[in-house]
Amino acid sequence: MSSGQPFHSSSPIPHHPKALSAWMNGLGLMVKGWSFIPLAFLVLMLIWPVSRLFMQAQSAHWLGLINEMIQDDYLRWRVVWTLTQALLTCFFCLVLGLPAAWILARRQFKGKQLLIQLSMLPFVVPTLVAAMGLLMMWGPESLLGKKWLLSIFSAEQQGAVLLLIGNLFFNLSVVLRTVIYALEQCSMSRSNAARSLGATAWRCFWRVEWPAIFPAVMQSLCLVFLYSFSGFGLALILGGQQWSTLEVEIYTLVAHELALAPASILAIFSLILLSTLLFVLLHFQASFLKPQKADTIAAIDLQNPTEKIIAFLITGLISFLCLLPIVLLLFQLLASLPQFWQLLLDSEVQQALINTLIFSTAGLLLATFLGLCHGMAAYIWPLLSGLIYLPFIASSITIGFGLLLSYPTLSNQMSLLVSAYALFAYPFIAQALLLGLQQLPRHYLQAARVLGASPWRSFIRVVLPLLSPAIRRGMAFAMATCLGEFAVSLFLSRPEWTTLSTLIYQYLGRPGSGNKQSALLLAAFLLLLTLLIFRLIEGNAKKSRAL
Repeated sequence: MSSGQPFHSSSPIPHHPKALSAWMNGLGLMVKGWSFIPLAFLVLMLIWPVSRLFMQAQSAHWLGLINEMIQDDYLRWRVVWTLTQALLTCFFCLVLGLPAAWILARRQFKGKQLLIQLSMLPFVVPTLVAAMGLLMMWGPESLLGKKWLLSIFSAEQQGAVLLLIGNLFFNLSVVLRTVIYALEQCSMSRSNAARSLGATAWRCFWRVEWPAIFPAVMQSLCLVFLYSFSGFGLALILGGQQWSTLEVEIYTLVAHELALAPASILAIFSLILLSTLLFVLLHFQASFLKPQKADTIAAIDLQNPTEKIIAFLITGLISFLCLLPIVLLLFQLLASLPQFWQLLLDSEVQQALINTLIFSTAGLLLATFLGLCHGMAAYIWPLLSGLIYLPFIASSITIGFGLLLSYPTLSNQMSLLVSAYALFAYPFIAQALLLGLQQLPRHYLQAARVLGASPWRSFIRVVLPLLSPAIRRGMAFAMATCLGEFAVSLFLSRPEWTTLSTLIYQYLGRPGSGNKQSALLLAAFLLLLTLLIFRLIEGNAKKSRAL
C-alpha cells in the first residue's frame, strides 16, 4: 500500500439506535472537549498549509503564470499523462476486478478466503518496496521485461507500462474487496424472482445485481483514480523522467528548481481535482453504505468445468499481479543473506532503521490518540464523519510542500515530521472506530445500562472490548503507513533523519550495481519489517469490515 495511501470502506452504516441514546448523551459530554483536538490538528496540518499554497500562487501574479503554464507543452503533457494513467488504471481494474469479484462472491472453492486475504497485501506494502519488487519482475533487466515487454513495447514506452502495472498492483484489491462485499449483500429474493420469470444468469446480473452494486463499483473506481492520480513513489521510480506524473513534477520544481510559484499552482490544481473527486466518492458511498437486507445470496460450489477453469485463471491472475512481486523480493533476500547481514552492520543502515522505528512509533501514538478522539466525536456528531477524509484531498507531496511553506522554522524539527506521519495515518483508526461504534450490538449496552453502569464504565467494560479488533486493525494499517512514508520525508527530513525508505531511494540514485543490490535488500527487509509489525499489532483480531 502506498503508505499513506488512503483506505476504503465497505461496511453498512446503520442509523443510531434509540436504545443507545442515553449512552450517547453521557458519552457526548465526555468527548465534547476532546473533539476539538483533531479539528485543531486538521487546521494546523492541512487547512493552513493549503491556504499557504494559495497565497504563494497569488503572490507571483498567478493569472499570468497560469497562462504561461497552459502554453507550456511540457507541463501540459504532464497533466494529460497524469489524468490518462489514472483513467487507464480505472479501466483495467474494472475489466479484471469485476469478473474476479463475481466469482469470489458467488462461488465457493478451496483456498478462496486465503486468496482474498492475500490480495489485500498491497495495502500493507510500502510504495517504494512495491516499486522495487515490480522492477525485479517487470524491469528492463528482468526476464519478463526482456522477453515480453520489449517485444511488444519500445524502450521509451516501457516506463508507462511499468507505471500502469504498478497502479494495477495496488488498486486491483480495492475493486475486489468493495465489489465482493456489495455482491454478497444483493437480495436473493429479487434474484430468485428474476430467475423464476425466465431471466438467464447474465440477464439477472445486469437487471438485478448490477443496479445494486453500481454505487459500490463507482466508489471503488473513485478511490482507484484518487490513488493513481496522487501517487508519488511509483511514478518516481517506475515512470522515469519521460513518464513522471504531476506529483513528481511538483517535487522536482520545489526540490531541484526552487520554482515555488509554479509548484503551488500545480498543487492547487491537484487539490481542486481531488476535492471534487472526494465529493463524488462520498456521494456514491452514501448510496452504497445503507442497512442491508437479510436475504443475501450465499456462495455455492463451482457448477461446471468452465467455472473451475475461470476460478483457476482468476486465482493465477491475482497471485501473478499482486503477490509475485512481493515473493520475488523475499526470495532475493533469502538468496543474499550473507550480503544482507553485512549490509545491516553499516552504520548508515542502522541509523536509518532506528529513525524509522522511532518516527513510525511516535506517529502511531499520535495517530491513535487523534483517531480515537475523531472517531468518538464523529459518532456523537455525524457531521464530523466527513472530516475524516480530509487528509486524502491532498497528496503527500502537496502536504509536504505546504508544510514547508507554512512552518519554515519548524521544517527541521522532529515534531513536524511526526505530525505529518500522523496526519496520513490517523484516518485509518478514526474510520475503524466509527464503523465499529455504528455496528455495536444494542442489547449489550442495554444490559449494561439496566445494571446501573455509567457511560464511562459501559465504555470501558462493554464498548472497548467489542471495538478492540477494529481499533487494532486500524492501528496496524496506520503503522504500515508510517513505516512506508516517503514523500513527506523527502521534504522535511534532515540528513541525520534518513529512514529506510529514503535510504533506499538514495541507494537507487548512486551509481553501481552494488548500490542497486543494497536497495533491493533493504526493500525486502522493510517489507518483512512492515508485515511483522502489522501482524503483531493486529494480533488475533477477527476480520473487520471497518477497513
